[in-house]
Amino acid sequence: MPHTVVSHNEWLAARRELLKAEKRLTHLRDEVAAQRAALPWLRIDKPYVFDTLEGPRTLAELFDGRSQLIIQHFMFAPGWAQGCPSCSFMADHIDGMNPHLANHDVTMLAVSRAPLADIERYRQRMGWSFRWVSSHGNSFNRDFRVTFTPEEIASGHIDYNFGQWDETGEEWPGVSAFFKDESGAVFRTYSTFGRGVEVMMGTYAILDIAPKGRNESEGMEWLRRHDQYAKG
Repeated sequence: MPHTVVSHNEWLAARRELLKAEKRLTHLRDEVAAQRAALPWLRIDKPYVFDTLEGPRTLAELFDGRSQLIIQHFMFAPGWAQGCPSCSFMADHIDGMNPHLANHDVTMLAVSRAPLADIERYRQRMGWSFRWVSSHGNSFNRDFRVTFTPEEIASGHIDYNFGQWDETGEEWPGVSAFFKDESGAVFRTYSTFGRGVEVMMGTYAILDIAPKGRNESEGMEWLRRHDQYAKG
């Protein structure tokens, strides 16, 4: 996009005009956040058990002593050699957030269907410290509509992002939030899919204020796993 070069006063006037739109967006974001906080909750009664480095753990045990849990539905299926690059981009942001989240009564981790040994091999390669568990052998991914059967894929549409999705594939990304009360009951409070997962992509927030913006032509075609960028 070509840009005009203007005087200081002209630049300041244009910036103040943009600030009005930014403030409207901030207020709208606050309104949406309030609606999100007011959502009804769904009690989780299914006895999900996950493979972890500490042994089998239930969903309630993944809270790690806290009352809130955020899960990244990470696209990594059995038989895959490595995790999805865009999910890896999301996960790159977790370790920096986790000390602050833990101090605010929130546990954050990732869940994938790949066997734990494959997950751990990839986690070590990426240099991540966050907890990442396997849902291999349980229906967690299917129930949360982030894994789809060959029959669903062959139909040409899947039930994803709370509606019919014409793009198909075995695995899809998401982020879900849970609460555990004093009795130990677990509730699903929120899930987001599609572009909603950008909530984890802080890098995009910085690109959005960079001179070239996101500078994308075909979505995230520019993205690589962080150990695959050219050095220099």
